[in-house]
Amino acid sequence: MPVLLGVNIDHVATVRQARRGDEPDPLYAAFEAQLAGAEIITVHLREDRRHIQDHDVQRLAAHCQARLNLEMGATDEMVGIALSLRRAYAGPQMVTLVPEKRQELTTEGGLDVRGQAARMKDVVARLKAAGTGAGMTVSAFIEADPAQIEASHAAGFDACEFHTGPYAAAFAKAGGDLNFAALKAELARLHDAGHRCRALGMRLHAGHALNYLNVRPIAQMPGMAELHIGHAIISRAIFVGLRAATIEMKRLIEG
Repeated sequence: MPVLLGVNIDHVATVRQARRGDEPDPLYAAFEAQLAGAEIITVHLREDRRHIQDHDVQRLAAHCQARLNLEMGATDEMVGIALSLRRAYAGPQMVTLVPEKRQELTTEGGLDVRGQAARMKDVVARLKAAGTGAGMTVSAFIEADPAQIEASHAAGFDACEFHTGPYAAAFAKAGGDLNFAALKAELARLHDAGHRCRALGMRLHAGHALNYLNVRPIAQMPGMAELHIGHAIISRAIFVGLRAATIEMKRLIEG
């Protein structure tokens, strides 16, 4: 099965919010990514609304033709928004639960599913029951840790998205040399965790700090189903356009 690409368009909204205007429009960015072959559009509706706004998610849910993946904290407010969108529109088709702190620049580390097992089980059940037809797919953004994988399975998550920040840091330190001991160890850890995830019947996703240099070893992991990439693609788009930047990433993943 081919690895699907989810393009995170949060930072299109970051540029817009710098002027509190209308441009650039995240919905237009979603259209450009779709035309380039992105199968998934990912956005993170944060508590402080620092980039993506409520009206962005509403418009994306109404008009996005690719699968819409809503990243969000496991709060009552966000669950309510996801359920309301699902009732009103076809999307989001997937929700990814992530940790969130107001003071962080971006999501730091994975969700502690094990430490809040009862809460996670309740939130997952509410999300998966959404709508009159099939419920939303629910993914957990976690560290590639066996205990968190087991807890995610027990809570009812459909997928685990591994936080690839530690891998990206090891890749940069090694200069991309896959024989570098620390990088080999990090890849081995991800492979072992991926095997455990798939053995439990969950889909395997990955994301965070993936770019045009380091993505290929992650895309080639056995059973990898989806990669969610934002900052690198939006950064590249400044120079070549979003459609071209997405096509470049698709080629690397497929290669």
